[in-house]
Amino acid sequence: MSAENSSPLLSVRGLRVATLNGLPILDDVSFDVEAGSIVALVGESGSGKTVAARASMRLLPKAIKPISGEILFEGRDVLKMSESGIRKVRGAEIGMVFQEPMVSLNPAMTIGAQLVEGLRLHEKLSVEAGLARATEMLERVKIPDPQACLSAYPHQFSGGMRQRIMLASVMLLRPKLLIADEPTTALDTLTQREVLEVMVDLTRTFGTAVLLITHNLGLVAQYAKKVIVLERGKLIEAGSVEDVLYRPKEQYTRTLIDALPKRDHDRKPPIAAAPLIEGRNVEVTFSGAGNMFSTAQKKLAVRGVSLSVQPGEVVAVVGGSGSGKTTLGRAMLGLLPLSGGDVLFRNQSMASADKAAARDYRLQCQLVFQDPYSSLDPRQKIEEIVGEPLAHGPKLGRAERAERVKEILNEVGLTGLGGRYPHALSGGQRQRVAIARAVIRNPAFVVADEPVSALDMTIQKQVLDLFRKLQETHGFACLFISHDLGAVSRIADRIVVMEQGLIVEEGSVGQVLDHPKHSYTQALLEATPTLGIAA
Repeated sequence: MSAENSSPLLSVRGLRVATLNGLPILDDVSFDVEAGSIVALVGESGSGKTVAARASMRLLPKAIKPISGEILFEGRDVLKMSESGIRKVRGAEIGMVFQEPMVSLNPAMTIGAQLVEGLRLHEKLSVEAGLARATEMLERVKIPDPQACLSAYPHQFSGGMRQRIMLASVMLLRPKLLIADEPTTALDTLTQREVLEVMVDLTRTFGTAVLLITHNLGLVAQYAKKVIVLERGKLIEAGSVEDVLYRPKEQYTRTLIDALPKRDHDRKPPIAAAPLIEGRNVEVTFSGAGNMFSTAQKKLAVRGVSLSVQPGEVVAVVGGSGSGKTTLGRAMLGLLPLSGGDVLFRNQSMASADKAAARDYRLQCQLVFQDPYSSLDPRQKIEEIVGEPLAHGPKLGRAERAERVKEILNEVGLTGLGGRYPHALSGGQRQRVAIARAVIRNPAFVVADEPVSALDMTIQKQVLDLFRKLQETHGFACLFISHDLGAVSRIADRIVVMEQGLIVEEGSVGQVLDHPKHSYTQALLEATPTLGIAA
């Protein structure tokens, strides 16, 4: 083997990156990515993973810049390339799949136009030849009816389909290095596995190396050969997956591994009681978008589901995207109209409830949204957001209200942050704000809709532990909606599995996770990446 062939495809040497005022972001980071290999870059949010990857393509924001070091791609220093030189490398030789495909894809352009754009820029193909290549690649990433996909727009596809389209657009140019930045963070486990299998298949076909940025150590163990651990901009540990994940040398690596959700075998089930809230044969129908040539097609999202939750019980609803779990949760809160069935709160039908009973039901039920940044008013301070529910109910004086807000902020670990705005908090802190707002009035029932899906493992563990502590302290019942079976095993008393609007299996955590009966439950468990460490 020649020296040229044995040298790494990408070699980062002593890289230092800082803000314009000198605040360090990356401090003396060095690592290699060999041709055809899959290397994982892991660490908490803010560890510098994405900055290191973006620096490799010279895509850093203007507010930060490299201070020293080298980024050698096939022996060429990316940091010293001219603007025209780096433009030839981006896309054609180094491709990048971003975390949120809906943000990366242009909503005003058809899929075909976006796929052909890069081909025509780098390879000077005709539109017809570009569309033919694009159709072939869409078939490779398993997009149904790729010809129709070319004339469609991004919003017409699910998150998993959009991520496949992003993969197709990047791999069309057959780059030598693919940077995948949290490519499956918000996807359910089945879709996550499908997307990653497609990515691995494509990279093997074209001999592409992969730099996988993720906080999911299960994915790292399953797909990567080498792992690099970053903490606050510093390289903590690097080596083979077997050495780093199964024989970690550094405390920080062990902390990341310990943050993986583990089942709570000591959790005691709630005392049997009459249901606090009950859905009986709940049906929810959505109307499709019709036009002047066709009538709207109706979709039955929840198909006659019956579900009850006892006081103090945590019931987890799991399933893939489109299974109906979020729709069921919102229907139980009265936030969606029912097309059939009924919801009973404290044994009283909400369909026939008077104004007083309906108002009490609404005040006793709260929702924690999946994305706290979208659900928090950016113009309000944290103390105003958290205290807003107190306006509904017994009148409190200004001092009493301020004291109650202070108490709940202390309880969720946000002491002294009441005067900040949402943008000044981290993702985990914003989720704590959303939880504080939901529990400040001591509700009887809380629906938590994917509350930890976008958080890294250590923050996820903190939020789950907080949620569990609050649930035990305040005693509210909870419908915990998630696609993460690890998170579910940590917090739930009972699991309900949904597929295509129906409940296909339910039982205790042990029954469902250890002895799944339905093939869909078995598929969910098989698709959940783990380190193989006993729960």
